[in-house]
Amino acid sequence: MIILSIVGNRPQFIKTAVLSEKLRHLGKEILVHTGQHYDDNMSAVFFEELNLPEPDYNLGIGSGNHGEQTGAMLKAIEKVIMKEKPDWTLVYGDTNSTLAGALAAAKLHIKIAHIEAGLRSFNRKMPEEINRVVTDHLSEVLFCPTQTALNNLKAEGITRGVHVVGDVMSETLAFAIERADDRSQILQKLGLEANEYLLATIHRAENTNQINRLENILSALNALSEIVVFPAHPRTRFVIEKINFQLKPHVRLCNPVGYLDMVKLEKSARMILTDSGGIQKEAFWLGVPCVTLREETEWVETVQAGWNRIVGTDSARIVETVNNWWPDNDRPDIFRDSHPSRKIVEILNE
Repeated sequence: MIILSIVGNRPQFIKTAVLSEKLRHLGKEILVHTGQHYDDNMSAVFFEELNLPEPDYNLGIGSGNHGEQTGAMLKAIEKVIMKEKPDWTLVYGDTNSTLAGALAAAKLHIKIAHIEAGLRSFNRKMPEEINRVVTDHLSEVLFCPTQTALNNLKAEGITRGVHVVGDVMSETLAFAIERADDRSQILQKLGLEANEYLLATIHRAENTNQINRLENILSALNALSEIVVFPAHPRTRFVIEKINFQLKPHVRLCNPVGYLDMVKLEKSARMILTDSGGIQKEAFWLGVPCVTLREETEWVETVQAGWNRIVGTDSARIVETVNNWWPDNDRPDIFRDSHPSRKIVEILNE
């Protein structure tokens, strides 16, 4: 059995880390990196730290507008599929790489398996929402991380080939925590003490393309009285420099960091402020309160559990939440199904 796995950004590298090894024992995996994330701090270092095999194909697509980027990926992935003739195309999450891989496979009548299927923000203005909806409707097998995701698919009439398997990111995180404790020196490098700083990440187009939203978030970071560590996505840094926004000294803007350093920063933070879905989950697993800088989340369970607050981009609300909120209940064991990667491989093998 030949499986064509398509990845393109940091969260997808994390998701494929534990699965790729098992797939290669199952038969033959061909790993395709679209190049959606191409900076070494957002790509190459992840392959090294997570022991991922070198991609069989690196398409080198790079950045661009959604249509331009997706179209270039679609053209390049189609050529790979026609050459390799896989039995399955495996896609992850909700990026343009996900959509391009699913479209290319569907048009060439190759079966599609979607990992992290069924997530919904119910906000069609988000490009990610369009990507995940279309991919789910094209897929033969859909691997859901939660029962909520399965219920979302059922509501859209998708019931065949749907499996709740848990979240593969939890397996990678468990591996990374131990390695990060041994290898990461990021706290010493930045002069930080555990539980004495906040960690912020901002990358979604809804926050970086709408200047007023980004300025509101940055103003909130400036208004906080604690150290804020802010590893900035290249797109975010570009906009900050373009609008010449002046961050105060306690907001420590830095380049993106590798996965082990990021896990160490997350684990040691007093609180995390983010618009990343993956970091919302990791914060929950690590027992770190999370403030989500969006109007909604796909990971509603973290909110229901009381460990995630959705605050949008209102500066006063962000500051008030960071200064005055703390979870007052235990964390339920959610998402962390036992051995999701093994379940996925078993289902594909069947």
